[in-house]
Amino acid sequence: MIARQAAWRAEPAVHAVAVMAKASNPGLTKTRLCPPLTFEEAAAFNTAFLKDVAANVARSGADRSVATYMAFGPPGSKAFFERELPADIGLMEIWRPNFGDCLWAATETMFELGHASACVLNSDSPTLPSALLIEMYEALEAPGDRAVLGPSTDGGYYLLALKTPRRRMFEDIAWSTDAVADETRQRAAEIGLELVTLPDWYDVDDVASLRAVTGECLYDRPFSNLHPPSPAPATAAALTTLLATPDGARRLGLVS
Repeated sequence: MIARQAAWRAEPAVHAVAVMAKASNPGLTKTRLCPPLTFEEAAAFNTAFLKDVAANVARSGADRSVATYMAFGPPGSKAFFERELPADIGLMEIWRPNFGDCLWAATETMFELGHASACVLNSDSPTLPSALLIEMYEALEAPGDRAVLGPSTDGGYYLLALKTPRRRMFEDIAWSTDAVADETRQRAAEIGLELVTLPDWYDVDDVASLRAVTGECLYDRPFSNLHPPSPAPATAAALTTLLATPDGARRLGLVS
């Protein structure tokens, strides 16, 4: 269900990016970060990540025809996204028991809206370099059919983009395991689809990755020397708030 269209255009944008998003409900969002975070802190980080990821997509598409969506849940949470995110971001309520079905529903919806390419993007990588999204657009704009995969360091992926609807790319995948990226590569090989692979990036889903994003946002310690991180001001603000608590640095493992 489309709850809000992306920014109005006379014609659909060439590229569409849907961030796979959950509303920030304490105890239900980013619970893999608890501990060291409280449920309320994890929810606040979720909101910060969503804001930074959305801004990153907008920045990467500044010189291109790109529409940004939130493929969101749970059902009935549209008001949260309307309140927290810019009005030019489209909203589509996508909620399925199987994560692969969620990804496919978002992808299929973007193609049905008339976009020439569709990307599903995680909401856990607030510093993902804009350069990697631009590299994705360039691969999608080249002649011929292909997919673009952005692998995560944990064995999953931070994005998958397609030029044509390919349901098989989301089938028979062991979601939430370290086999996701490899099994996605296998699906592409199985259907004879060229696959462009971007450099690895990380998801923020445990204390080690919290320390990594803290280093990038607050201490000028880039995750990669080849790709400078995207600015993530909302995440930086959430980290600053956490570190201002009496035990914040200890919980992050920055001090003993």
